[in-house]
Amino acid sequence: DIPFAYLVLGEGARRLHVSAAFNAKAKVAMSRFEPGTSISYEKLHENINIVRKRLNRPLTLSEKIVYGHLDDPVGQDIARGRTYLRLRPDRVAMQDATAQMAMLQFISSGLPKVAVPSTIHCDHLIEAQIGGVEDLKRAKEVNQEVYNFLATAGAKYGVGFWKPGSGIIHQIILENYAYPGVLLIGTDSHTPNGGGLGSICIGVGGADAVDVMAGIPWELKCPNVIGVKLTGSLSGWTSPKDVILKVAGILTVKGGTGAIVEYHGPGVDSISCTGMATICNMGAEIGATTSVFPYNHRMKTYLNKTGRADIAALADEHKDDLVPDKGCKYDHVIEINLSELKPHINGPFTPDLAHPVSEIGAVAEKNGWPLEVKVGLIGSCTNSSYEDMGRAASLAKQALDKGLKCKAAFTVTPGSEQIRATIERDGFSKILRDVGGVVLANACGPCIGQWDRKDVKMGEKNTIVTSYNRNFTSRNDANPATHAFVTSPEIVTALAIAGTLKFDPETDYLTAANGEKFKLEPPNGDELPARDFDPGQDTYQHPPAESGSVMVDVSPTSTRLQLLEPFDKWNGKDLEDLQVLIKVKGKCTTDHISAAGPWLKFRGHLDNISNNMLIGAINIENDAVNKIKNRLTGEYGGVPDVARHYKANGLSWVVVGDDNYGEGSSREHAALEPRHLGGRVILVKSFARIHETNLKKQGMLPLTFADPTDYDKIRPDDKLSITGLATFAPGKPLKGVVKHGDGSQDIITLNHTFNENQVEWFHAGSALNRMKELQ
Repeated sequence: DIPFAYLVLGEGARRLHVSAAFNAKAKVAMSRFEPGTSISYEKLHENINIVRKRLNRPLTLSEKIVYGHLDDPVGQDIARGRTYLRLRPDRVAMQDATAQMAMLQFISSGLPKVAVPSTIHCDHLIEAQIGGVEDLKRAKEVNQEVYNFLATAGAKYGVGFWKPGSGIIHQIILENYAYPGVLLIGTDSHTPNGGGLGSICIGVGGADAVDVMAGIPWELKCPNVIGVKLTGSLSGWTSPKDVILKVAGILTVKGGTGAIVEYHGPGVDSISCTGMATICNMGAEIGATTSVFPYNHRMKTYLNKTGRADIAALADEHKDDLVPDKGCKYDHVIEINLSELKPHINGPFTPDLAHPVSEIGAVAEKNGWPLEVKVGLIGSCTNSSYEDMGRAASLAKQALDKGLKCKAAFTVTPGSEQIRATIERDGFSKILRDVGGVVLANACGPCIGQWDRKDVKMGEKNTIVTSYNRNFTSRNDANPATHAFVTSPEIVTALAIAGTLKFDPETDYLTAANGEKFKLEPPNGDELPARDFDPGQDTYQHPPAESGSVMVDVSPTSTRLQLLEPFDKWNGKDLEDLQVLIKVKGKCTTDHISAAGPWLKFRGHLDNISNNMLIGAINIENDAVNKIKNRLTGEYGGVPDVARHYKANGLSWVVVGDDNYGEGSSREHAALEPRHLGGRVILVKSFARIHETNLKKQGMLPLTFADPTDYDKIRPDDKLSITGLATFAPGKPLKGVVKHGDGSQDIITLNHTFNENQVEWFHAGSALNRMKELQ
């Protein structure tokens, strides 16, 4: 019996640097390893049994893994959708854009080393412009200061550092760190990608990551569990991506809020491990806490191929804890017959507007969407597996054999250095380049707006199709007139070849160079490389055993990095006469609140990046963006400019918003910026989970209307007072006094989801302030 699986980081070859070490009597303790160890399967089993006996019912898989990581499985109050769980995650991962603020906060904590294995991944700051080699070289030059900060901070505080060019955080995690039963948190909303390997991987803000790195139990509202039962099997043009595109159409962008989506049923075995990761990755677009698949032979094969056969063997020994209990109950069940599922394409402007590919041409014509596909983009953290690239290349090869190239521009983004090296070795990259593709750097690139696009002018109406996960307005190229659609890499490739949305590859014909009509055969590709993966270049930096001499410098004159100053504590009084800064109309994602793209370079400098606060939100007063009335001067100005003026004049303010406010990315800058510029309250109809938590962490008051129609009572020039803060407590609503310009008032009830610990964050001024109080 081998009770422990420790993931330890050695100094050898990059692909095999994560290996399994087994010791039945003692933990591995060697200075060259990362701090901490993975959770013991034996401990997981023990905790699961404790909770199962307490609840006296079968458990879902997600409950097993989550409850198996409880800080106190004996005493923890457990009620789906109601109580807050205190958990002990095994690992933390941070991408470079969010890692800057996370590490700055960790530095502010005063702690010498991280308490759990943690890594930083340089994937967000590389702009797509020319091609992989040139773009990576330029990024290293432009971002040298930030990369140096992250590398030295990682070395100083015991955090592994994946250099630029390594690949996208979620693919690195899947290839190296995820395994069945692990609980991992990552400072990116698509962290759930790891669910494809039977992991519970949850996207969080940087302040949550700091808690875990500091060894503090992490809080999560006990999730509901949505079951998706899969029957039948995938075949032909239908791919794993179509499963989540279908689910997104059913649940919408907020239908998964507060829940884990758990896939099960006989259809699961027809999906590859990386295909399951694709489905879990895009689960972030329905607001789900995370998504997960049960352990099966497809995961075992993937673990074996990525140098983790020992972990696969141990997972086999503990398989009963890595699948749902027979008879477990879900809060809601969706059933999808994979044999009947058709290829889908979702969009534009929202990832839940689902259409069968066979219908999109007619729908586009009806709605006046541009039919011409200007650019097709494949890859990203969602769809850049070996299988994805192979299936796309099989279609490209068919076109080349008929003398055709893509009519649309075509880009390819490998998810990791390992994928890049392997598809280069196996000829896929050459085929994709020959058909007209440009292979970009192993990074996020256009998926997050890091795209120096030149083929259309700003404001020009156009259509792009991507294999990405998110397609909000202006998301990819900053052009609000770009109609972005998300679909599978196979469909992207087919539409790029055809050059039009009005092409159904299952039924429509292309014309070869010799005039012959032909149909594309359904795509095919190996799940994993027959010759194993080529690890490519070694791009990993392990933190040194002795870091006392490591210096982490932040220049006081830097425009990109800025040490943090503590936020002010609550003064013990009600919040009186908060000025409505902006009443937001309609959808307001974290992209609207804190735009990405060119603003990514300021992610480590709170004051500079605050100049993008809410510049994408629509002002209900005039239907304009970044144009609000300054109530002190009577003049109109940009949102951050007016906020700064209010702060300078001692006037605190409130933002009023609509449903699912803060949907999208995990970026905590969307919470830090309002706090930094004098905001105190965000009052909306409903919040997206991560953003609401981020606001609490920074000492803000995220509140919701008890009666959503009260949103209509607030006018853009109103002032709002929040009363009842002297007795602020969990489950106890607050009162809002809405003061209108004509002297009249409305009294409204305001709800919140604060628990006792979170109330203490508010009192202290932030979660970080509270952490320091407890040291």
